[in-house]
Amino acid sequence: MIHLSDNAAAEFRRLMAERGLDRAVIRIGVESGGCSGLQYNLDFDETMRESDQVFDQASGLQVVCDKESLPYLDGLNVDFSKKLMGGGFRFENPNAARSCGCGTSFRL
Repeated sequence: MIHLSDNAAAEFRRLMAERGLDRAVIRIGVESGGCSGLQYNLDFDETMRESDQVFDQASGLQVVCDKESLPYLDGLNVDFSKKLMGGGFRFENPNAARSCGCGTSFRL
């Protein structure tokens, strides 16, 4: 399961509207990189893949995750904070043994 907070859902909706993406889903994945070894990858996608796992949100948005990333992201909570310094998307990942200071990469 992947969950978006109300604040994260509102920010995704704002970004989608700004970009004219009426039918997009939120794609969350993991790739090698960042200061801790693995980093989160967030994007909008208008194409679903057969192997995607879909997580319907109470907000009406859909989050999709590829099957390779899912073991790293199962139980992930995504939040959004508006702050002058250090604002942005925040990831609370129960699978991460360690996260970097910027919060966008992690290690198992």
